[in-house]
Amino acid sequence: MNILESSSKEGIMITLRKAHERGRSQHGWLDSRHSFSFAGYHDPAHMGVSRLRVINDDRVAPGAGFGAHPHRDMEIISYVLEGALEHKDSLGNGSVIRPGDVQRMSAGRGVVHSEFNASQSEPVHFLQIWIEPDRRGIEPGYEQKRFADADKRGRFRLLASPDGRDGSVRIHQDARLYATVLAAGEAAELEAAPGRQIYLHVARGTVEKDGVHLAAGDGAAIREETRIRLIAREPAEVLLFDLP
Repeated sequence: MNILESSSKEGIMITLRKAHERGRSQHGWLDSRHSFSFAGYHDPAHMGVSRLRVINDDRVAPGAGFGAHPHRDMEIISYVLEGALEHKDSLGNGSVIRPGDVQRMSAGRGVVHSEFNASQSEPVHFLQIWIEPDRRGIEPGYEQKRFADADKRGRFRLLASPDGRDGSVRIHQDARLYATVLAAGEAAELEAAPGRQIYLHVARGTVEKDGVHLAAGDGAAIREETRIRLIAREPAEVLLFDLP
């Protein structure tokens, strides 16, 4: 891990998690990169940031997927980058998630679900995100909403929040997830409250943060900063987590 102190503002700390440093699981049908410890990949130095516990960058072969399996006491968000992901769960929900869709499943006291590539010919590429809830044993829940690229263009669009404001999906934690889609040379900016922790994940493309370049798969934990500004060096899509 590389730790850089930004020269633009005294005291700001940026901790980089480079794409090639992530854990990796390969199972033929699945190629998964783990930003934080997950399943067979364990690294005590990378157990998450604040309440953000998992970012898995998954590519699933056509027709393959994760069979029915249980979860509990976790807020699970699926964010599809390419292709289509088919979801079914024990709550009776069934849907196909495509680029632009955000799915939230609150596992609560227990839920069983499956995720499969909805295509028999094309792979699916998606991010699976886990956020620890603010309390255990809640009623399981499910929500899915669509956010057009135009709504994320050149700004950080709120996708998930504790109160569901601005049409975001509701999560049971004092955390917020934003996304931006940028053309080359375009910038996006967000003001965060003092004392918050910020985590960036570059889904695709390349951006710059105060002279630090972040490419696809890279992450950055940012402390002691309230103004986050990114500039795209090539077309990019970036997720931003605002955490307690």
